[in-house]
Amino acid sequence: MKKVWISALPHDEKLMPKILGLLRKYGLDVNGHFWTDDIKKMAWTASLEEMLKHEPDLWIIVGSDQELGTDTIRYGLSLLALAVQANKGPDFPIMILNSGQKLEPEILTTPLRNAMIIDVDNPALGAKVVAQVNIPRKKSTPEFRLDIHAHQSLGLWFELGPGEQDWDGILFGTFKGEIDAHGVGEAGKLPRTAVLEYQMKGIKLQSGDKEYIAWAVRNKLTPDLSYYVRVRDMAQSILFGPFSADDELDVHKMELF
Repeated sequence: MKKVWISALPHDEKLMPKILGLLRKYGLDVNGHFWTDDIKKMAWTASLEEMLKHEPDLWIIVGSDQELGTDTIRYGLSLLALAVQANKGPDFPIMILNSGQKLEPEILTTPLRNAMIIDVDNPALGAKVVAQVNIPRKKSTPEFRLDIHAHQSLGLWFELGPGEQDWDGILFGTFKGEIDAHGVGEAGKLPRTAVLEYQMKGIKLQSGDKEYIAWAVRNKLTPDLSYYVRVRDMAQSILFGPFSADDELDVHKMELF
């Protein structure tokens, strides 16, 4: 039986039973939760734990343009999406059920940019969900690895590293938010100690109308070795990539709220 996980942004106790009942009529195993908008307490991590236990084939977000336009909700969903994609693969399907005004894809953050958007009252909703959970997924090797580690006591850490090709160092920057610690260690868990090679802090990078403040190291990174960066407050946008002394950097950018 195919499994679906639902994150409901509005606490609408009439809408959710309607959606659950519809999808269960199509033979789907459906579970979910009401979203808690509390970035400081990292409420989204509870959603991650429950979702991964359920092992869904599709993640559905129910919400309106108003909720999806709220910075804290956008940031929490972005972090959750990055963590889920790190566990389930970058092509893990996400669907957004729009319960408000017309929702333009441009409003979505980078981790949600490929989500399918459909109105919650669309008569073809059930069939479209069934189609999504049954689409064969191709295994792909991403150019980079990106995961999230969040702990009340240790803070929010981004884990980054190469996909298949080794990197001779790495650079990571934020627009808004503040980097206050970094390290290198085994992929998948925060390092206790780290030897950093040629570490650099406070690098200013201009991209479009945004000025990013970046940190970097020259440690060699492999598919089994990661760079960890702790970020305080909410980073509206991040950029990262292999370190290069050239003026032209090959970096990836992500808008998180």
